[in-house]
This record gives sequence, structure tokens and C-alpha cells, in this order.
Amino acid sequence: MIIIENIHKSFNGNVVLNGISGEFQRGKTNMIIGASGTGKSVLLKCIVGLVIPDEGRVYYNGREFTGASKKTKIEIRREIGMLFQGGALFDSMTVENNIKFPLDRLTDLAEDEKLDKVNHVLKMVDLVDSNKKMPSELSGGMKKRVGIARAIVNGSNYLLCDEPNSGLDPVTAIRIDNLIKEITHELNITTVVVSHDMNSVMEIGEYVMFLYNGNKVWEGSKDNILDATEGAINDFIFANKMMQIVKKQSK
Repeated sequence: MIIIENIHKSFNGNVVLNGISGEFQRGKTNMIIGASGTGKSVLLKCIVGLVIPDEGRVYYNGREFTGASKKTKIEIRREIGMLFQGGALFDSMTVENNIKFPLDRLTDLAEDEKLDKVNHVLKMVDLVDSNKKMPSELSGGMKKRVGIARAIVNGSNYLLCDEPNSGLDPVTAIRIDNLIKEITHELNITTVVVSHDMNSVMEIGEYVMFLYNGNKVWEGSKDNILDATEGAINDFIFANKMMQIVKKQSK
């Protein structure tokens, strides 16, 4: 579980996050949603420690992270897997070496043990026998799956995903959504997904936090989001629907 308490963050006097609190449950796909510029990615960066909040605390299974010692932060970060928007693969490395990178950096495992772990996660993301391929040989969806494999190869307890469906076609996006959900349930980890895509919300949103202008204005699940009465979230849902109509008409 990840708990955030009263997270505030401003840049140059501009309030980006205004007292955000919430609980992201283990074994669930937890989502932070909202339009562009609402503070979603900044909140995710506060959770992982890439941005230090002006106020507030982040807890990983009861361990305070925000004000922790350097040693404790390193220990917690070793339990976190990150999936970035573009996959963030090393272009000069094979799929195998990209996935193995965290094991090389963070463990003392023997090479054969590392390769066993790499092959195990490749099987989980349905990329068996892709070890020697280069990123340039992969489709966008395959790159995302390699990114997921790298994020979980070290036995992560937490999977944090920043716009995992960015740049993907609808069919591939659904596949990535379902893969993230399957891995979350199979490994019983705490997953947090930042997204602005209502299709993803309706596919995997077991807990949903909606941000608007740096404030948390709604929380719930995909099962009751369509019944939300807040104007901002209704506008967001409507805008998503209109975007889908425009995309279909443009084909």
C-alpha cells in the first residue's frame, strides 16, 4: 500500500498540488486521472521521490518515504518499478540487456540467475525469444511491454506507470492495460497508473483519483465513475467521448 498525506507542491508561486491525500491499495490497479496540466505527473514524481513536496508525506507500507534517511529511501526505491511514457529503453542495448539493467545495478546475482529472471518476465509480457532484438526492431506496444518487464524484473512491490498508453492505437492500449492489471493481480503488487484516457479507466480502474486544477475532486472506482456528479469530472468524461468520436470519424 502507498499512502499520501496532504501533498502540496508549487513552482514559482504556481500551485500544482493542493493538499492531495489518498490510499493506493495493494493488489489493485490504482489510477490518477485528469486533463493535461492538472498535476498528475507531478504527484507521481512526488510519490517516487523525483520531486520533493513542499508539504505532506508519502508512506510505503507504513514506512515514511518523504522525510526518510538516504539509506531508507534507497531501500524503498529498490522495491519500485517505473514505466515511463515512451518506454525509456536504451537504444544501444538488446531487449535482454535493457531488462537486465536493474539487476546489474542493484543486485549481486550471478549471470545465469539474472537471465532466468529476464526470461521469466519476458514470458509474463508475452515476448519469449525476443532477448536479442534491438529497440528499433520493436513496435510501440512491444517497447511498452519490455518497459513493464524491466520494471518488475527485480521483484518490485510497487509499479508506477506514467501514461503507459501514450502513442498507442486503441487495440494495443487495451492490451497494455490488461497486462498491467494481470501483473498487478498475479504479483499482488501496488500499481499506480497516471492516465487521461477514459478507456483505460473503464478497463482497469479499480481505484480512481480524479485531479482538477491541483485538487482531488473525486475518488472511487470504474463501477461508479459514470455516476459522479462533480462538473469537472463530467466534463472530462464528455471530452473523452468526443475525442473518441473524432478519432473514429477521421479513420
